[in-house]
Amino acid sequence: MMFTNSLNSEVWYIPTDILRITCDSTTIGISFCLLIIIVTNKACRTVPMMLTANTCFTEFICACVLLSMTVFVLQNDIKQIIYEDSLCRVRGYLLISITVAQNYSYVLQAIYRYVTIVHPSRLFWQSSRFQTCLICLVWIFSFTIILPVLLTNQIVYNSSNQICHPPLGRSFGIIYITVILYLIPNIFLNIVYSRLVRFVREMSKRVTSTNVIARAERDLKMVKSIITITTILGILGLPFAFLIFWSLFTTPPRDHFRIAFIGVDMSTTAVIIAVCKTTPPIKTALSEKLAALQTIFTTANA
Repeated sequence: MMFTNSLNSEVWYIPTDILRITCDSTTIGISFCLLIIIVTNKACRTVPMMLTANTCFTEFICACVLLSMTVFVLQNDIKQIIYEDSLCRVRGYLLISITVAQNYSYVLQAIYRYVTIVHPSRLFWQSSRFQTCLICLVWIFSFTIILPVLLTNQIVYNSSNQICHPPLGRSFGIIYITVILYLIPNIFLNIVYSRLVRFVREMSKRVTSTNVIARAERDLKMVKSIITITTILGILGLPFAFLIFWSLFTTPPRDHFRIAFIGVDMSTTAVIIAVCKTTPPIKTALSEKLAALQTIFTTANA
């Protein structure tokens, strides 16, 4: 543990810290409820919902790490000290690794929809066993692919922002995680979506069963929903992307990470809400739960 000099605090530090904590806590609560619904509802015990549960779990863990980081920042801001604890770099490594798992969980969902449309006879590829193996591989990949950043000491403590993160600028760490974290999964998702759109259009021109076309269009709609979710991530991550681009040419503002992470915390909340609205089995299960609660409330007051 290390203590240094006092923090040059700004008036907006603590209000934004509280906003971030509120977003993280909301994400934790919603994602936990969704996981409970998926596990307890029989209609949700399907392979697509297993992949959705994986996404909710990554959101839950990511929000927990973000909450831990923000509470640490708030404590230092209240005390107006610059202080790096022994877990600071661990939190930085975990956040990047779990965000990789989160972004690639969308890739897994898109791959599954692609297989069900283009290769419907490949039943093993659509099986829960095969998809579970892919989920495990993605989690292993997420924690190992970021090890070079950790082992080369790219995750460093930024005293002004009270965070451990690869520094912005022309550094190996920030360029590496930008490519792994954002560019590769988003390029892959857009390629899958464009290929599926072309395939479904060609299918509709051929003499094909109406049920087959309807299912393909439904799966295509789910991939479009995934693209929408990643677009939300991209829009709310624009401050971070802008700061990364800016840092390639000049020195970013002193509080750049504080500004960028407001968007990061808000994006986790926006994404988990979007998952609720774009996943029909979850919407149905939530409606049933709310209807049951309303019936109980009405009976109790009768």
